[in-house]
Amino acid sequence: MDNNEGRASGSEEADRKRKKGDLGRAEWRSATEKTIEGDLFAAFVAAGAISKANAADPKKSSLVRCARTDKGVHAAGNVVSLKLIVEDEDIVQKINAHLSPQIRVWGILVASKSFSSYQMCDSRIYEYLMPSYCFLPPHPSTFLGKKIIEIAEKEGDLEAHKARQAEVANYWEEADAKYIQPVLDTLDEDIREVVKNAIYHEKPEDESFGTEEQSQATEGGADAATKPELTEAELAHRRKIIDAVKAVKAAYNTAKRSYRIPPARVARLQEALDKYLGTKNFYNYTIQKLYKDPSAKRHIKSFKVDPNPIIINGTEWLSLKVHGQSFMMHQIRKMVAMATLIVRCGCDPKRIVDSYGPTKIPIPKAPGLGLLLERPIFNGYSKKAEELGKKPINFEVYATEMNEFKQREIYDRIFREEEETNAFASFFNHIDHFPQEEFLYVTSGGIPAAKPATQPSAATEDAQKGRKSQREALAEIEEESEDEGNLPNNGEEGG
Repeated sequence: MDNNEGRASGSEEADRKRKKGDLGRAEWRSATEKTIEGDLFAAFVAAGAISKANAADPKKSSLVRCARTDKGVHAAGNVVSLKLIVEDEDIVQKINAHLSPQIRVWGILVASKSFSSYQMCDSRIYEYLMPSYCFLPPHPSTFLGKKIIEIAEKEGDLEAHKARQAEVANYWEEADAKYIQPVLDTLDEDIREVVKNAIYHEKPEDESFGTEEQSQATEGGADAATKPELTEAELAHRRKIIDAVKAVKAAYNTAKRSYRIPPARVARLQEALDKYLGTKNFYNYTIQKLYKDPSAKRHIKSFKVDPNPIIINGTEWLSLKVHGQSFMMHQIRKMVAMATLIVRCGCDPKRIVDSYGPTKIPIPKAPGLGLLLERPIFNGYSKKAEELGKKPINFEVYATEMNEFKQREIYDRIFREEEETNAFASFFNHIDHFPQEEFLYVTSGGIPAAKPATQPSAATEDAQKGRKSQREALAEIEEESEDEGNLPNNGEEGG
């Protein structure tokens, strides 16, 4: 990359100078998809901030971004460095005029000619928002809920487990009585047990009686020749079951969203998050890294949960903020998922320490919906910049605009999308119902309880038995597959 400032005068000299712009929401994509960089570059050109000679190729302007985020992950503050023409005092406003409301340039600063937004970033701060109901224990009827108690009894850890779940000990018993049983009581006896069985087992619509759409598609098609046509009475019976299942699931959602997390449970979450502090081997928290790979060691400066949740549209939300030097792909989302599983399953938080060991375990990544890059930190550069009479990189200057932007374009979208999709409820529900040992490391049995997941040599035999491999297990749980192919930027800064 050419970092030399030009010697020409006028706009050509300005065009060669190294600049920096602070970005709004970013969803970095592959080269074949629409990218934030592409939108920015087009806006720079349209606003006259890039010369016509360089307008056809972003590489000529040496555009470099500070931090990459996973697909679907937001950014409130980011930094790019490139050569810009900034003689116009209104250049920021003109650039933003050519951008969608979801992308904003907060400001432009003249930097030293050797400045690289990626190389000179000291650390990054990310925020993760999640509903507090994620910390409810698995329902006692689920596979994981049953295994937690079974293994705690086997390991002689039942009393200690109960102590770790003291503040939610009677939650599901009370919730079932208040929210679920009234709905079940309204059902006819001939479908009540069917509905209960469907609710307490994964994918009931597909396996037990089909969805409403499937019921209506029995006439015609390939199946018509092999399956008898349902009578009107049978179709009506099936629709009645489907409607009942939907009603009970809606009651469960109401129960979860009415949950308010007590301070004791927030304290348990903070205790788990504290286990990430310092320099640790996070190879289990990313992909395509081995235990002995030195690049898997990362330093976490702080990981805090805000003790004061907020309530949005009847759902309580928690904010977690992590400050680290650098992060690998999926690392933050896997850290959040692990800490959440520790708390909701009543697991000893020391299990996080165990996860730094040589045994490979499948840690799912929490939904990307809740994650956003808050801002990168440039303390080292800023100190030198001030010594040279240049302005430091300081996001506080734009605090008012950024907070308004975060609320409108990020927070409101997260809250709205979760309400529409139930992304978090679905994620943990899949884990609770997953009928294999892969995630049992969060029980009192520890990592050995997930032994089948730690024996790759048995993969072929497992496949013959119909078992899912570790990768298949994660793919079923998560919203995206673990098979990422060629990782961009060697899997760095994925969040």
